[in-house]
Amino acid sequence: MQKKRILVAVLNWGLGHATRSIPIINELLKHNFEVYIASDGAALKLLQKEFPSIKAFELPSYNISYSKSASSFKWKLFTETPGILKAIKLERKAIKELTKAYNFNGIISDNRFGCRHENITSVFITHQLSVLSGNTTYLSSKLHQKYISNFDECWIPDTPGNNNLSGIMGHLKEVPANVKYIGPLSRFNKVLKQKKYDYAVILSGPEPQRTLLEEKLLSSFQNSDKKIILVRGIMTEKTISSVNHNLEIKNYLTTKDLEEVILGSEIVICRSGYSSIMDLAKLEKKVFFIPTPGQYEQKYLAERFMKLGIAPYCKQEDFDISKLDDLKDFSGFSILDFSVNFRDIFALFQGK
Repeated sequence: MQKKRILVAVLNWGLGHATRSIPIINELLKHNFEVYIASDGAALKLLQKEFPSIKAFELPSYNISYSKSASSFKWKLFTETPGILKAIKLERKAIKELTKAYNFNGIISDNRFGCRHENITSVFITHQLSVLSGNTTYLSSKLHQKYISNFDECWIPDTPGNNNLSGIMGHLKEVPANVKYIGPLSRFNKVLKQKKYDYAVILSGPEPQRTLLEEKLLSSFQNSDKKIILVRGIMTEKTISSVNHNLEIKNYLTTKDLEEVILGSEIVICRSGYSSIMDLAKLEKKVFFIPTPGQYEQKYLAERFMKLGIAPYCKQEDFDISKLDDLKDFSGFSILDFSVNFRDIFALFQGK
């Protein structure tokens, strides 16, 4: 019997979309599907490093970048909208051509709106049914939901009900008919590890804000006597170093190495992106969040976990090492159900 062919298409906006696709790809392989990968930029490079034997395709880039100031972030994104719409159109064309060439039986798209096909079972993955954008939240959410309605199913990597990670973003009063809560996704597994680092700094997200935070943190930690590792989250071979010998710097780490670093660290310092939150919840870590300036979603999540007494946060410009003292008043993440029934979820692709 021929294996069903599934294309996993991933948005290149930071590395979070790519990292949360890793457990899905692993499970597809485990459930005897033939998997293909499609993305662009750093996300594509990361997935190719994780799955060197899987055929990968490059898709048109959305070319999303941030402004240096938080206040102009929304305006910059608005000016980039024509380019994003053009990329969606181009990726729809690319998907048609790839489907013709490879006869896919299903498409799983993590936040790539054009990665669907009217004759093939197409799934959209997102944690945002509500897209938070300040005073335009209603409009951005309705637009997002309209795109989602074009897919056969929308998978939310979270649990239904009150004990959830995404809060108002992934939970509406009226849930659309094609939405399925599949449970949180993480590529990591919790095992006991000896403590090696006091702080693990995990950077991610689009430029220039990733670099601005990196510079801020390197400056803050330059005289620290704590044992620190900083993972830059960039797919490049060019390295940097610090004058502080207690500070180890890595450009990126593949899943196994990053899992070891996080488990071997007392505290994690990172953005409050949703994929990072799922990983930290799975590993039950103590964390200090620094949301990306201007990104409403990350600010909302950071505020939510602060109110819940799980993790403190501060604005990027306000960070200094003394802020980490706040961690003593917070619990860190505790056990959450991460058991996803992939057999049931993937049954969607068996019928076509």
